[in-house]
Amino acid sequence: MITLSRNKTSKLLITSFLTLVFLLMNLPGANAQDHAEEAEDHGDAVEEFNPSETIVHHVLDDHIWHFFDGHYGTLYLPIIAYSSEKGLDVFSSKNFYDDHHNLVEYKGYSLEHGLSLVDSHNSSVLDLSITKNVATLLINGLILILVFRAVANGYKKNKGKAPKGVQAVFEPVIVFLRDEVIKPNIGAHYEKYFPYLLTLFFFILFGNIIGLLPGAANMTGNIAVTLVMALFTFVITNVKGNKGYWGHIFSPPGVPMVLKPLIVLVEIIGIFTKPISLTVRLFVAITAGHIVMLSLISLAFIFGSVAVGAASSLIVLFINLIEILVAFIQAYVFTMFSALYIGLSTAEAEHH
Repeated sequence: MITLSRNKTSKLLITSFLTLVFLLMNLPGANAQDHAEEAEDHGDAVEEFNPSETIVHHVLDDHIWHFFDGHYGTLYLPIIAYSSEKGLDVFSSKNFYDDHHNLVEYKGYSLEHGLSLVDSHNSSVLDLSITKNVATLLINGLILILVFRAVANGYKKNKGKAPKGVQAVFEPVIVFLRDEVIKPNIGAHYEKYFPYLLTLFFFILFGNIIGLLPGAANMTGNIAVTLVMALFTFVITNVKGNKGYWGHIFSPPGVPMVLKPLIVLVEIIGIFTKPISLTVRLFVAITAGHIVMLSLISLAFIFGSVAVGAASSLIVLFINLIEILVAFIQAYVFTMFSALYIGLSTAEAEHH
């Protein structure tokens, strides 16, 4: 069990509080008073803070990336589109927004609901655009490569010695996953699947933690991302499944002939419910955490009260610390169940 010194705990709390303040500043409506005064000066109608729109905007994917309020705090991501009529088009998503940040058409393309790329001539479009989640996927992958290259170099330099630096941080986690999660669930032949499951764990973990940063994308809270990871496990489980695995599905032992058709149907359904459960569990857990935190932060702007803002900020600070724990738990659960499903499909006959 890890114990933090008082000094480290204080630093963690201060960092979390500053992160929360930064997030509050980035929310649409954080500068509501300034915008209201500016609108009044120009005789424009004052737009009220909409918590639902704000929460949905932060949770869903987008073609633009807001880091902080202001013109220079927005990154316009590239649009990559291919259609049979126009061929390949590459341009900035900034072209879809006018000076008042309203959506407009560009080169015959438009963004439906601010996300889906459509052609005004109703021709089919292959959308390969770099969105927030895609950019975060690339960043996450780059971080994984850099971190584990450092870990590998540490093993080479410290061969036969105590681990140091980055290696010392990640080695206990790797050993724990190998000895307590992967090996017990898969068995003696676990080494074939160890690289995949290790990558899966750290990819989800890093993605969860990145999603807690101010202005970051909700990558692991995107059902498309969790579905693809679940499909990887689904394919490995069923492609590598041995005769014993398929035999238990299509001819369950010890089941009366009258009940066999029903049990076989249940087993076949179970093949597909496993990846669905992996997909939904991670998606719901991460998205729910983001929605709860954003809802509590929105209370400060709904009530316009310093007292409510202070109270909600303290609660969000506590929930944010819990979300860091949830980031580890969800990565662990996804990896554990993936190892379990692979182990059940590849187990030798004597292990049944």
